[in-house]
Amino acid sequence: MPQITRESLMTLESYSRIRASFRTEIIAHKKNRFVMLGEHISLHFEDEKTMRYQIQEMLRAERTFEESGIQDELDAYNPLVPDGSNWKATMMIEYPDPDVRKVELAKLKGVEDTIWMQVAEQPKVYAIADEDLERENDEKTSSVHFLRFELDPTSVAAAKAGSPIRIGVDHPAYTVAAITLTDNVRAALVVDLA
Repeated sequence: MPQITRESLMTLESYSRIRASFRTEIIAHKKNRFVMLGEHISLHFEDEKTMRYQIQEMLRAERTFEESGIQDELDAYNPLVPDGSNWKATMMIEYPDPDVRKVELAKLKGVEDTIWMQVAEQPKVYAIADEDLERENDEKTSSVHFLRFELDPTSVAAAKAGSPIRIGVDHPAYTVAAITLTDNVRAALVVDLA
């Protein structure tokens, strides 16, 4: 997938004119890129379109129009665009009650490293988590992580050929057996392997 460039972004004025329709388009797009793992962990698979929306929204919210500020946003979000041999996802751990969340995040230390994907009968591919910065400390894991699933050529070819894609979690405090991705999610993720 191509990286987002300064030249490909809309100005704040242009973006404000199409923002409502683009938001509607993104909401529909994201429905095919979302997976729940149990009751409390979700994965939002990113691509060029979701990151373009994120960058445009950040520039709008911060009223950023200077080159350095725009480059900062590009540098922050471009690494979340898949590059043809991987899937990239934002992982969220959600517990509505803050007291429960604190206890559970302590139990879930390291969970980000136990999320896996598998194409056909190929070996499981475990997530490479938080390449930008460490999000876990001695007491707990973070409620948000950024994951990359790097696929070998055989898995890429199998996914493109229509093989099933499964996902799961192998953490002792939060195990999710293999879930086969639905056809719509599978189809959306195969596009990332272009």
